[in-house]
Amino acid sequence: MNKAASTIAQQLALMQLSDSFFPSGSFTLSHGLESLVQENKLRSSIDLQSFLRLLLRNKVGPTDIVALIHAYRGSAMGDLEAIRQADAQLFAQTLIEKTRETQRKSGRALLAIACSTWQDSQLEILEKDVAKGKINCLHPIIFAVVGRVANLNERDTTLAFLHSFITGLLGAGIRLSVIGHIQAQKVLLQLASDMEETYQNATCLKLSEMWSCTPAIDLAQMRHQKLTHRLFAS
Repeated sequence: MNKAASTIAQQLALMQLSDSFFPSGSFTLSHGLESLVQENKLRSSIDLQSFLRLLLRNKVGPTDIVALIHAYRGSAMGDLEAIRQADAQLFAQTLIEKTRETQRKSGRALLAIACSTWQDSQLEILEKDVAKGKINCLHPIIFAVVGRVANLNERDTTLAFLHSFITGLLGAGIRLSVIGHIQAQKVLLQLASDMEETYQNATCLKLSEMWSCTPAIDLAQMRHQKLTHRLFAS
């Protein structure tokens, strides 16, 4: 494959992984948004944008993205133990049981799709690890490996994950009637620099330095399972 063809393949892989059409299962999550909407605590596109920015800066960035980056680097070096370590650390760092459960389900869904889409020894080993209970198979970890398998670099893999995460929540906002389609596109554009900053801030953090601080959102996630009517898994 020549350089031009390789670049095009990488660009197509980037679009494929960041597209909500890709069936990883993560689209079923609202991360507490549904609770906040039903409780009338989040009512506008401005509220939603603040919610998303807070998640990026204080939760997803310093936890999921840090683990994703370390898993990607481990995958790039062929170090399966580094991937397992990132998975174990993220599992320990994710305190809400429902979040851990949904991360595992969406991670396993992504791994199954990836194994049937790409031929790669690491994916095969991780699939065996799941069967043996040697790995939790959290979604950000599997996404990192899939990004490497698709020949994406670390930055593009991370931005694909963040784009998928944000568009998934914007889709949830549309379904919950908080925001319209046009407003969602505007918010997505306004958060572009936040996604890049999220990646840059996470690149220098060790696994042991992962942190999160979103108590109001965490409590909303915990209350979600008690809602009378639910559209989303969390």
